[in-house]
Amino acid sequence: MVQGTASHVGKSILVAGLCRLFRQEGLRVAPFKAQNMALNSFATHDGHEIGRAQAAQAEAAGIEPTPDMNPILLKPEGNARSQVVVGGRVYATMDAAEYHRRTEELWPVVEASLQRLVAGCDIVIIEGAGSPVEMNLAAHDLVNMRVALAISAPVLLVADIDRGGVFAALLGTMALLRRAERDLVAGFVINKFRGDPDLFAPGIAFLERRLRRPVLGVVPWIEQIGIAEEDSQGLPAGSGAKGRESRGRANASDGPTADTYVAHPSLDVLVVRLPHIANFDDFDPLAARRGVVVRYVDAAADFGEPDLVILPGTKTTRADLGFLRERGLDRAIEAHAHRGGAVIGICGGYQMLGERVEDHEGIEGPPGTSRGLGLLPAVTRYESEKATVQVTGQVMTASGMLADVRGAAISAYEIHMGHTTASAAPAFVIAREDGATRAEGAMSADGTVVGTYLHGLFHNRALVESVVAWLAQRRDVSLPAATHREDPYDRLADVLRRSLNMDRLRALAGISG
Repeated sequence: MVQGTASHVGKSILVAGLCRLFRQEGLRVAPFKAQNMALNSFATHDGHEIGRAQAAQAEAAGIEPTPDMNPILLKPEGNARSQVVVGGRVYATMDAAEYHRRTEELWPVVEASLQRLVAGCDIVIIEGAGSPVEMNLAAHDLVNMRVALAISAPVLLVADIDRGGVFAALLGTMALLRRAERDLVAGFVINKFRGDPDLFAPGIAFLERRLRRPVLGVVPWIEQIGIAEEDSQGLPAGSGAKGRESRGRANASDGPTADTYVAHPSLDVLVVRLPHIANFDDFDPLAARRGVVVRYVDAAADFGEPDLVILPGTKTTRADLGFLRERGLDRAIEAHAHRGGAVIGICGGYQMLGERVEDHEGIEGPPGTSRGLGLLPAVTRYESEKATVQVTGQVMTASGMLADVRGAAISAYEIHMGHTTASAAPAFVIAREDGATRAEGAMSADGTVVGTYLHGLFHNRALVESVVAWLAQRRDVSLPAATHREDPYDRLADVLRRSLNMDRLRALAGISG
């Protein structure tokens, strides 16, 4: 089991890397996280919803994601309330106090999921959440030491040296663990180390002397790792740069946290950083494309002159529409579109592009209707039934940014509770299970504004290249050609194999050789 001294120390990435590493050694391996709080989610092939991080870890392991890998998913809705997804289906919406009162009834779900994975695999790599010593939450633990104790799983305790305080973090965590919990800690991993790891040798000696456990590896800071981030902590707080030399993001050990300046001519893609932004890994392929800078903006003062504006998914469309208006971003987006600027709205962002969003039953918050941006002739009505489905289809647009890939096959997934009716031409056509097709999304007459419920669109390479080429032509700039990228999971596994004491890890997992 991989636990951490805090949130965002690199647990999810390390689990993904270990899944790929052990898969490369011929083992049947699966990831598991009992409870995940994140707005980045994924629809499995049979329509269940799990955390995006566990789907990425399953991909690293070379297996299909299943709801057993993440039996409880908490999706914050604001006002200290979360939608609780259990076994891949919506269970209830609760505040923290109510959820804590019901953790005991959920524990058997966690146990059953874990046991099914254990029965079908050679090794299950379990991920904890946050810190295992949040003392105010210990009585309601479903995800850290309670899981480890239930199956006597050896624990790797991970600390992030880049943020500083690594010694206090490890010593403090060990001091606060109960004796039975400390006994499960098999060793430590120092993550995100910059520079020569030999310089940390005195630190290793200190930790091993004080804590009487081995440091099992020092993992370097990894630039541009290109693996989906678990939650919005990994996003920049905002981007102050507004010109063509705009500041973008680069993936490091834990995802898109490092800033970089791009000196050559580049396309400026602005993603609105909504308070409840969801599934922002949709844009990782754009950020990874040479010649493209993706920046996250939460204020009109930082809007600048982007080539493309993206309204991402959100768990609270109406509340985040209010945020747009508070920050003046609604006027900036509308002015950009009226100048002929390109705009894409995905899921909640699509709903915002329409004329209004109606929630008469109070499904997403207080009942009511909110005025949209009016960039597409569409109306959204919230319904209690949630759509979670993987889809295949084709591009339908005959003009604008997707015209060059009209008819191209796409694969994507949907996760939403609203239904949108649009009088505009559809952007895509989706194949239904009964063999028929259905229209999906909407686009403006000139193809510069596109709305869709489809997550994962930019993971279709032809679509990315079509958008990039169209934007570059409008700017009259030449961009570097797209290059083949090494499989990020293979690259991560190689780094871990060089950085960790693999003999000790194999022994802990009961693996010989």
